[in-house]
Amino acid sequence: MAVTPNSIVTPQTPKSASVGLTTANTTFTTAPTNTALLVTAGPNGARVTRLWAVPLEQINAANNIQLYRSQDGGTTKFLADSKLMGTINPGAAVANAPTDFGYSDDNPLILTANERIYMAEGQTEAVNVIAEWADY
Repeated sequence: MAVTPNSIVTPQTPKSASVGLTTANTTFTTAPTNTALLVTAGPNGARVTRLWAVPLEQINAANNIQLYRSQDGGTTKFLADSKLMGTINPGAAVANAPTDFGYSDDNPLILTANERIYMAEGQTEAVNVIAEWADY
């Protein structure tokens, strides 16, 4: 979409995505291992309003869920946020407790044009990460 200078541009296209994590990343550099692409912003950027992780199995030790940002298509990534998922053994009587990153309409994560979000985890556990956003 073409953008007119000095005119407000509101989010246009609501989107959501999920990605599964299964292998640990303990390399907190610009080239982390075992990351998974979750979000790619549109050509005018994006506004992320929800991001959370859900354990799919027993989490035996605290699990560092990591959010990496990349502005060059994934060649380099930088650690931008992380949340600690607590130990839990979900089952028939125990909920799969989500770990919320805290983004919302009042506290969005703003992405530049074509910026990407990659996710990783600190333990080798099965975890789904879900995002909701809108492209500008």
